[in-house]
Amino acid sequence: MNRIRGEAALETGGRQYRLLLTLGALAEIEDGLGLANLSEVASRLKTVRAADLAVVAAALLRGGGHELGPADVLRLPCDLGTLVAAVTAAFDAAGLAPSGEGGGGPFAGATG
Repeated sequence: MNRIRGEAALETGGRQYRLLLTLGALAEIEDGLGLANLSEVASRLKTVRAADLAVVAAALLRGGGHELGPADVLRLPCDLGTLVAAVTAAFDAAGLAPSGEGGGGPFAGATG
């Protein structure tokens, strides 16, 4: 994966997927989560719901060139921690980590 281009990886089921936070992915995330604007993403994802995570991951995967929808994401053979780490890495690679921190993406504080 090319972190300089904002890419992150998800490895599952013996396959590697590329996640990329594109403008299209951002629009899909806003629409899919029913948000008024992008600034609401982090607060919405502090309490992680599987359906929300699937929407976000699917948008990032489509940004990376994979034709997967939220239902497909829910069927991927990976654990929650692996999926959250990949999604977080995509936000971090795009420079959307919380200000003043080295990482965390939209899930900062989600598990704490």
